[in-house]
Amino acid sequence: MNISPKSVRFDDDTLWVSLSDGRTIAAPLTWFPRLLQATPEQRAKVELSKSGLHWDALDEDISVAGLLAGQRDLSARGTHQPA
Repeated sequence: MNISPKSVRFDDDTLWVSLSDGRTIAAPLTWFPRLLQATPEQRAKVELSKSGLHWDALDEDISVAGLLAGQRDLSARGTHQPA
């Protein structure tokens, strides 16, 4: 995939990502609990790479491919639930 993120912004409940192919995609912040709970200052410290978004202090990584596929944060699956 040659589509990369160009910029990121937030409103009260949405993550907006502008892509290198001219599209802007949105995802609800409820899909990403760490971003939902983060301060605006923490959200602003995003690192853009060829394949996605990274917030070091929040331990959050979101791929462009995942956003395009409509994937929410799957990292909590099975980690805090009883076996």
